[in-house]
Amino acid sequence: MHAVFMSEDPPSTPPRSWLGRIGQALSGEPQNREELIEELRHAQANGLLSNDTLLMIEGAIEVADLNVTDVMVPRAQMVSLPIDAPPPQILKDVLESGHSRFPVHAGDKDEILGILLAKDLLRCFAEGACLDIRTLLRPVTMIPESKRLNILLKEFRLSRNHMAIVVDEYGGVAGLVTIEDVLEQIVGDIDDEHDDDDDTHEMIQAAPNGDFLVNALTPIAEFNERFGCEFSDEEFDTIGGMLTAEFGHLPEAGEETTLGGFHFQVTKADARRVQQFAVRVHEA
Repeated sequence: MHAVFMSEDPPSTPPRSWLGRIGQALSGEPQNREELIEELRHAQANGLLSNDTLLMIEGAIEVADLNVTDVMVPRAQMVSLPIDAPPPQILKDVLESGHSRFPVHAGDKDEILGILLAKDLLRCFAEGACLDIRTLLRPVTMIPESKRLNILLKEFRLSRNHMAIVVDEYGGVAGLVTIEDVLEQIVGDIDDEHDDDDDTHEMIQAAPNGDFLVNALTPIAEFNERFGCEFSDEEFDTIGGMLTAEFGHLPEAGEETTLGGFHFQVTKADARRVQQFAVRVHEA
């Protein structure tokens, strides 16, 4: 009869998923939103989730505290089209603006008749049948200024609408909001081919006092090339990600640190992300 020897080593367990590791990190059971966000920041500092993921989670949490007035395009900045304009003029305005959806109004911007999609207008011209813009209008969604962004996002998803007109307490048009405006509160700015990309948006700009103003989204490789340094980009892609890890928390405006021969001071930040640094060569 052969003896059977049982191993005293515990059976191997599969590695935890990133969600499982976060769950373990949150085992302290935070009692409020502030404690939850603080635990998530500790998890990010410990390498359990990336800085970008942390920012998106924080953005998703904070969206519930925002309403449409926090993100809408104000009435004065709306690009809307008059219904009685000649179709060629409307086509010209659409092409010059670069937008894909346009409120169409009658006498003034308070009388919105519908939403015109650029693709509908272009198709109509391509087919040579664009005689009356009214036939192209899609229904318009009106929402109050007080509507919460998380509720609006759900309604956008269910209705498949991408734009809504915001009205004030008197029924007048206060502005407009798009699904992109809401999503940017979660994932950050969404640039497209029509967004400005001139010198005012350079990632690294010289300041009058000799410092450099560096956008937190500046790629580490671009920073290295500009300043002749050798920061590693194996773990982080951007200067903001690298320095947030160096601070060990999401830094606030005014916080400073020295790294790799450079002095960094946070000049712009909000509750979700650091946005800009003032940078100068560190004086030993």
